[in-house]
Amino acid sequence: MTWLADASRAVAPGPAQQVMGYPSLFLLVLIGALLPVVPTGALVSSAAVVAFHQTMPFPLALVFVTASLAAFLGDAALYWLGRRGMRSKNGSRWLEAIRSRAPEERLAQARGKLAEHGVAVLVLSRLVPAGRIPVMLACLMAEWPLRRFARGNLPACLAWAATYQVIGIVGGSLFAEPWEGVVVAVVLTVVISAAPGVWRRVRAAG
Repeated sequence: MTWLADASRAVAPGPAQQVMGYPSLFLLVLIGALLPVVPTGALVSSAAVVAFHQTMPFPLALVFVTASLAAFLGDAALYWLGRRGMRSKNGSRWLEAIRSRAPEERLAQARGKLAEHGVAVLVLSRLVPAGRIPVMLACLMAEWPLRRFARGNLPACLAWAATYQVIGIVGGSLFAEPWEGVVVAVVLTVVISAAPGVWRRVRAAG
């Protein structure tokens, strides 16, 4: 839970300690975009809870800018690495990592929707749990240039950061203590992330 500790450092009084939380947020979201094992949604929500209780000017705006910029740069870097792997005869470990997180059924759906709706699917992919990687891989297989991907991914990252920040604000507004709001925000993001997978299992079982 190191990411949660980093996100909560800004609770401590003092402007210097508050400011230090933003580079940590940027770095963790960037890493989470490159290595989809860091729960970046919960991280942003937790940071928003902390910002909600700060006295420093514009803390929520700083969380939004930091999170969306880090997500955008991380996605762009991962896409560039994926394109490099597509051009390589032997591929690359980054491309293999992307493929391993995109089941064939989800990939086929993503390719169909991308062909039909274009950039709109890319924007929505970041708002759907586990939707980012299949759509990114579909863009790679469609041979989208990095510039086209980046244009579609920018509003996707902005919408993603805003959505999880709202979850954090809701959690922060319910409790006087920041740590209580962080717990609620994390629980909400976990439930939202797990809901589609549970629904698919229920449908398959039925």
